[in-house]
Amino acid sequence: GANLATVSTMGKDGEKRSAMRDVQTMEATINIHRRLHQVGFKKRAPRTVKEIKKFAEKLMGTKDNRIDQSLNKHIWSKGIRNVPYRIRLRLERVRNDDDDAAEKLYTLVKVVPGVVSFKGLETKRVDEDE
Repeated sequence: GANLATVSTMGKDGEKRSAMRDVQTMEATINIHRRLHQVGFKKRAPRTVKEIKKFAEKLMGTKDNRIDQSLNKHIWSKGIRNVPYRIRLRLERVRNDDDDAAEKLYTLVKVVPGVVSFKGLETKRVDEDE
């Protein structure tokens, strides 16, 4: 049924379940459309932000998930009601420099620019040592 997307991402995620597999970057597509089913117009864009954070928590195993400014702009680009059906996300798990933070790591979620078609795109690790 509708749960195919989450199942496939979780399969690969098995070995990196522990958040202390540390700093890394993933690329994934999130299907916003199915997550906004039955959500009222005026709540769609705000709910999308919450759903992306939930998605990031599930994929990256971090409680602290932050939405990049560019991603927020992308979500709201068509207004509060007409959120894009799918978004290609780049999820960067980063060390938290703030000493008194509860979590050692947080995930920064960005949008991958210039994705025309989502066909055949899979969840994958991106290896770019910054």
